[in-house]
Amino acid sequence: MKIDEVLSTAFAMPLTSPAFPPGPYRFVNREFMVITYRTDLDALRAVVPEPLQITDPLVKYEFIRMPDSTGFGDYTESGQVIPVTFEGVHGGYVHSMYLNDHPPIAGGRELWGFPKKLASPVFDVETDTLVGTLDYGKVRIAKATMGFKHRSVDAAGILAALSTPNYLLKIIPHVDGSPRICELVRYFTTNVTVKGAWAGPASLELHPHALAPVADLPVLKIESALHFIADLTLDLGTVVYDYLSPTKR
Repeated sequence: MKIDEVLSTAFAMPLTSPAFPPGPYRFVNREFMVITYRTDLDALRAVVPEPLQITDPLVKYEFIRMPDSTGFGDYTESGQVIPVTFEGVHGGYVHSMYLNDHPPIAGGRELWGFPKKLASPVFDVETDTLVGTLDYGKVRIAKATMGFKHRSVDAAGILAALSTPNYLLKIIPHVDGSPRICELVRYFTTNVTVKGAWAGPASLELHPHALAPVADLPVLKIESALHFIADLTLDLGTVVYDYLSPTKR
């Protein structure tokens, strides 16, 4: 393979059999359970990187079923998003993500910098209850429940929330182990259609784990819970802050 052929075909690894196709990526019937809870402010300060700013001591714990995802197939995801501001604009910082499918792990980390790790999340309905569980190996680290479709919610609020920017810390090491890329990345979801949205009572348990520390942001009080189904496009990102060259955008 000639040098110009490498450059013209290289977009992901491995070169001759990439782990995922080029984006952007469309998701159909993506189903969310999002439990917003109050946590310890000092614990948030310890994990949210500047120049992002914390707005309130809140965390959104998410379980997401993705049955129809461009290039990624059918998988489930679970993790934490922290409400923040950047240059005065409200958004969300994706703090942790655990999922059971290799292509979105590889694509998420390599393209945007999603903090994805391999685990075993499950999100389904048990009679009258939405149930989400997250196991890291044999250890249960999260369990959430929510009443199934107790109260309808106006889709406008969901659309507004999904239109806000999201932020990621993308880190790719050099061959000597030092950071080659260390960037704050911003991305958006677009072309959103909300097919249904509901609120209801919820519970959330987080358990300590050395390598999956979701419980480091402890649950002090549940503020709200949402269940919704949407079609959306996950757009590619932009760099808004370069930690290795702070004056460069």
